[in-house]
Amino acid sequence: MKRSVVRILLIAAAAVASFAASGEEEIRGAEKAWAAAVKGRDFAALDKIFTPGLIYAHATGSIESKEKYIDRLRSGAQRYDSITHEDVRVVMYGDAAVAHSMVRVTGSNNAGPFNDHVMMMHLWVKQGGAWRLAAHQTTKVP
Repeated sequence: MKRSVVRILLIAAAAVASFAASGEEEIRGAEKAWAAAVKGRDFAALDKIFTPGLIYAHATGSIESKEKYIDRLRSGAQRYDSITHEDVRVVMYGDAAVAHSMVRVTGSNNAGPFNDHVMMMHLWVKQGGAWRLAAHQTTKVP
């Protein structure tokens, strides 16, 4: 009897760990898809990646909606040449996840060229079976 209970607990723990690992990998993939869409100016992909209520907070303190941010990318007022994740930590919360990363970002905006090292926080939510970005926050680091 004790062996059966232990075996069931081990199987349940393995299933939970497997679910968490697959969720983490999905979020890591979503992070890569976000970076590729932003760099590639793939507005159709960004429309699918971002939730309608997206809060996009830049390291400058500027906060934009989904529409405003995509419009800035479309106009060329914001352009990314590279986005390199140096470290990514993912914490799952059911149909939500937080991705915390250290990122090197280069490009240009209204202030001119930038080469920033930032700490980035993304809030991902699962909607309609897909992971979508609900919030973005960056902070410049030395």
